[in-house]
Amino acid sequence: MEENLKQQNSNILKIALYGPESTGKTTLAIALADYFKTNWAPEFAREYLESKLEDAGQVCQPEDLMPIAIGQTKVENEALLNANLFLFCDTCLLVTKVYSEIYYNTCDPLLDKAAKKHKYDLFILTDIDVPWEEDSLRDRSANREESFHYFKKALVENDKPYITLSGDSDARLAKAIKIIEDFLEAKSMGFNSHDFVNVYKKNIQIGAIKSHIKLFVDGVSKANIVRPAIVGDGITLFSDGQFKELVNYFDSNSNDLKLMKFVPASGAASRMFKFLNEFLLEFDPEKDTINSYINKKNSTSLSVFLAGLDKFPFYETIKTILQELYVDYNSWNSDKKHFYFIKLLLDPDYFNFSNKPKAILPFHKYETHTATPIEEHLNEAAMYASSQGIANLHFTISEIHKSQFEKIIDREVRKVQEKYKTRINIEFSFQSSSTDTIAVSPDNEPFRGETGSLVFRPAGHGALLNNLNHIDADIIFIKNIDNVIQNHIDTIAFYKKALAGYLLQVRTKVHQILRQIEETEIKEVNLASWADFAKKELNIDIHDDFYRYTPENKLAYLKELLNRPIRVCGMVKNEGEPGGGPFWTFDKKGHVSLQIVESSQVDLQNMRQADLFAKSTHFNPVDIVCSFKDYRGNKFDLNKFVDHESGFIVYKNKNGKDIKAYELPGLWNGAMANWISIFVEVPLITFNPVKTVNDLLKSPHQPR
Repeated sequence: MEENLKQQNSNILKIALYGPESTGKTTLAIALADYFKTNWAPEFAREYLESKLEDAGQVCQPEDLMPIAIGQTKVENEALLNANLFLFCDTCLLVTKVYSEIYYNTCDPLLDKAAKKHKYDLFILTDIDVPWEEDSLRDRSANREESFHYFKKALVENDKPYITLSGDSDARLAKAIKIIEDFLEAKSMGFNSHDFVNVYKKNIQIGAIKSHIKLFVDGVSKANIVRPAIVGDGITLFSDGQFKELVNYFDSNSNDLKLMKFVPASGAASRMFKFLNEFLLEFDPEKDTINSYINKKNSTSLSVFLAGLDKFPFYETIKTILQELYVDYNSWNSDKKHFYFIKLLLDPDYFNFSNKPKAILPFHKYETHTATPIEEHLNEAAMYASSQGIANLHFTISEIHKSQFEKIIDREVRKVQEKYKTRINIEFSFQSSSTDTIAVSPDNEPFRGETGSLVFRPAGHGALLNNLNHIDADIIFIKNIDNVIQNHIDTIAFYKKALAGYLLQVRTKVHQILRQIEETEIKEVNLASWADFAKKELNIDIHDDFYRYTPENKLAYLKELLNRPIRVCGMVKNEGEPGGGPFWTFDKKGHVSLQIVESSQVDLQNMRQADLFAKSTHFNPVDIVCSFKDYRGNKFDLNKFVDHESGFIVYKNKNGKDIKAYELPGLWNGAMANWISIFVEVPLITFNPVKTVNDLLKSPHQPR
């Protein structure tokens, strides 16, 4: 009997339509076989049981299950002989096993063994969201959810690769066709069934994985720098009086606008404490002194940290805990105190600072309390991102940290609202796993972890473009979570408003031109002035051929240039900090545009490019104020303005093995490459990032 339950070996890809009764398996099997011009294996049990009911008036009994299983195996093996690439199976032995357990609370050992052993390249689990269709063999219409649970549980327990299919019949067919076509593509790339299911459940496109692997092989194209952007050539410098006028303009014109402050806040604090983690790993308190360690490792960071220890906002809290834990703490020498202080700071069972998001760490010490970056951003939102007494604040966070964010917000938001007489609406979004990118080995093969599964990594800052794309607001202020200040928040608000005022002025002019372009009468004088505005005010390179175009083509060209998202970026002078800056660059078509370029985008082996990069006078944008609604009030799809060739390849280590990973074009680098970009110099006081914990010792983060 066991011989009769064996599957026929074949290179045909077998797809099992699997699920409770009356969920559309047969309809789907027939439709898929027709679409892919191949064969399908019908359900033997239906023919068998209908015949039994008609001949003897009897329903299914336990002794019928083995004949059904044998018959189903035979039907499938015969259908396989005439299949072309795929065989769609309208049920399988796992279905028979589940029904046996549901109805009779047992399963014949031979059937159980065969059901587990039978292999299918993919299971499509049909959902119960379609109407129940009554017939003489169906009897569990009232237990559909329970049945579905049993079916799904069997797939999980037996480690079967499955995808759940929902929707009406038309939607199911369309989804199933796309799933199977993508599955075939995945197989051609060397992925197995479980790989494909994992990719599908992350909502990652197979085509994206294929293109990313090609980037690993071919390499990412480097930026082609023409010259650094400087004041007067890509960077605008306003006088104090002009800044005041822009602030007034913003205050006068923002009342009817929805303002939003967008804060990328999912980043962990691991880099902030990297040198302290290294110290704990390398330092032996029994054999060495901290001073000798500092000298041996040339660890100036540790020296600075210890010298300013009592100035950190968390100093008193940690010291108090140490005194409670160790009764003889006050008699310890300084080395022992410092060692245990750092240990407690990073201990997962206590403060665990290096594994927490920056947003929830204590950054600033006030007379009455210690403030986190979350609280400082609440204050900023009330100061400059409010209209008609309402401020909107959006944090992008890791889902696992949401409760920690909410706890701080619940505690602080009322105080901020009362202080500024402003209601603050707060939103959260998470970086979608669909933007994760595959990791590869040094020889560009997909990298697998210890369990054999493909390894995917978050795709960097640029992945947040999807989050930004869902924002609905007229003006959006973008600022990193760690770029906050304890003092002079009024100064920060002043320059933020000024940038927003300039954005409003520019946007008004751009939208006026676009509306005029739609008029039927074409005037050459207007075309010339509009082109001049685009070149001088918007830093847009006008092609030389433009002046030889017909009037109609000039209009189309100008509309294409101007009908884009707009951003005004606050830039500070570069005082030696690592990172990128603003440059004029060539694209592949030889067109010049103003871009923000990171060091990883530059071919530093090319002496000319390296020299141009070193001549940068300004740093990455401190602040971005942007608008991405067109002149008709419709939102742009931001994905249409990305330079997809400007991503990064990064080199990491996973469990002691070297890997390469791809990061999407940076949020304000390639992700905004095709926006209208305007750079404005702002004072250094507006730039206060906390990249390492020692940055908290700088004056903007210390009490006055």
